[in-house]
Amino acid sequence: MGLSDARLAEIAAGVAAVPGVVGVVLGGSRARGTHTPESDTDLGVYYRGALDVDRLGAVARRFAGEAAQVTAPGGWGPWVDGGGWLEVDGAALDLIYRDLDRVRAVCADAEAGRYAFAQQSGHPLGFASHAYAGELALGRILSDPAGELAEVRDGLRTYPPALAQALVDGLWEADFVVALARKGVSRSDTAYVAGCLFRLVGVCAHALHGAAGRWLINEKGAVAATAALPGAPQQFAERVDRAFAALDADPLRLRLAIDIAADLVLDTADACTMMIR
Repeated sequence: MGLSDARLAEIAAGVAAVPGVVGVVLGGSRARGTHTPESDTDLGVYYRGALDVDRLGAVARRFAGEAAQVTAPGGWGPWVDGGGWLEVDGAALDLIYRDLDRVRAVCADAEAGRYAFAQQSGHPLGFASHAYAGELALGRILSDPAGELAEVRDGLRTYPPALAQALVDGLWEADFVVALARKGVSRSDTAYVAGCLFRLVGVCAHALHGAAGRWLINEKGAVAATAALPGAPQQFAERVDRAFAALDADPLRLRLAIDIAADLVLDTADACTMMIR
């Protein structure tokens, strides 16, 4: 059944009272209204300076039972900063840390057209730095006593034009990856070609979202989300599926997969040009 809005408000109030916490944001599919009964609920815990992990752990145990645990900041890696995987009232609830000063810096970078895909466990493409901005732009603020989160979000009401252009310009990498993938054909290196194609699809997805002025904050579901964009290349998702379905050790099949992907890159570039005008 999931967590009720009243229960989420109660949890957010408990988290917001922890020293170091600046605000709490409902994210993920629940915030966007696309969740299902099986969806996890994501709460972004925005903090500054020293986060009182012991107090936060006590809050987690109050709602999720004595076995509940939370990490120290940095416990899950450099970008997905830590948090806790909890079960509350039979539903999955994820607490996800966000250093607000770092989020502010990333938002300024996005406004200036700067982004990066950074190494992070659980993100095979790499964590898209501008996802920090997208999370706030798409999230629902549950606690923000000083108004800081609302202030940052207000600056994101319009998708940054410089970021859109930078993501479209980043399509050069997709062309480069096509050439790299072809080097794996003579060796029948299916794994290498598959890795190249995954990178290529991710770069195309972000470029198309940028051109459309839409935030893309997760690799999961990225292909379907891209296919649904107005102006996306025709049969985007089906063509991605065909490319990956062609992957096996037969060099002819590998060439077919790469050719499908190469055509998709060309169509992505054309679609971006039309959308960003």
